[in-house]
Amino acid sequence: MPDTLPDTQVQAMFDRIAGLYDRMNTVMTAGLHHHWRRRAADLAAVCAGDRVLDVATGTGDLALELATRVAPGGEVVGADFSERMLELARKKARARPPATDVELVFETANALALPYDDDHFAAATVAFGARNFSNLEAGLRELARVVAPGGRVVVLEITTPLRPPLSTFFELWFDRVVPALGKLAGDAAAYSYLPSSVRRFPGPEQLAAVMWSCGLREIRYALTAGGIIALHAGTAPG
Repeated sequence: MPDTLPDTQVQAMFDRIAGLYDRMNTVMTAGLHHHWRRRAADLAAVCAGDRVLDVATGTGDLALELATRVAPGGEVVGADFSERMLELARKKARARPPATDVELVFETANALALPYDDDHFAAATVAFGARNFSNLEAGLRELARVVAPGGRVVVLEITTPLRPPLSTFFELWFDRVVPALGKLAGDAAAYSYLPSSVRRFPGPEQLAAVMWSCGLREIRYALTAGGIIALHAGTAPG
């Protein structure tokens, strides 16, 4: 599968694997993806009553975590271009609602052309979705645009470690084990796309530079899981 795909093909792929998505995430990360999403929510630095956007929300885990941070009186919008993913996110939210006094909405939107006004949200997040943007800079500019001055844009993403032994493990896991798991799960193509999408994504310093070029300031990042996971946060100027 090629390193890059048109938006329509990426959308179709996520519609197709929606039913596998949560289980595969748990297997591939030994369940640690929930912890990383909590850290992303911490970096968003939101509080009761805030309005927050989670882009490429998938099945809604980060949106649900953010909803616990903005109670009472807050609002979380989970946006994705995969309607099948959104269906599962809505089902998940019904099964374990975050709070009765938080508005949680899941709706269709393209990260490169968000249907929201400037300065509309206190923060915006994207977890494991930025590498699927067909134009990373355009997507980050949109996130910066919809966040009010002083608010945070947070990016949680897989990154490629450069030094052994972790780089050796990473190569074995993502180039061989993950595609094999995807094949067993019934979608080898989608889980071959995953390692290629990670490899073409900018490293932590490069991503920080792209965020700066998109107008974000006070950019900080932290690596965890031995350097496989990067959490970036930048502040909207103003």
